[in-house]
Amino acid sequence: MDMIIVWALSWWYGAGWKAQLKRFLERLDSSYDYFSIGLLLRSLFAPFRQISAGKVRGPINIQIRAFADRLISRFIGAFVRLILIVVGAAWLGILAIGGVIYALLWLVVPVLPLVGFIFMTAGWVPTWE
Repeated sequence: MDMIIVWALSWWYGAGWKAQLKRFLERLDSSYDYFSIGLLLRSLFAPFRQISAGKVRGPINIQIRAFADRLISRFIGAFVRLILIVVGAAWLGILAIGGVIYALLWLVVPVLPLVGFIFMTAGWVPTWE
């Protein structure tokens, strides 16, 4: 019986801890890749879904209109990308905070039965008032 407890605790604080850390880092990397924050920052002011963003030849009014179209498209692109960057950064922050809380709980869980046993022998009973 003692060997099982020793094995379980050695796994919990050894290989189990490493597996949970690896899982957390993979989840964080997957979320970072999903939101593509680096790519969004590099293309922040690129035109948004505009097929013809090249130079336009012709009369001045057509050139001005093309310039205005590209400018509006860049503003829309920057706005949409900024929203995605903020949402992605917030999600990564939530994941990081959740990961820290999960790691702290992972450390404490094996001790909880002992704490419960101590409270039970001391006669402490939670009150629901």
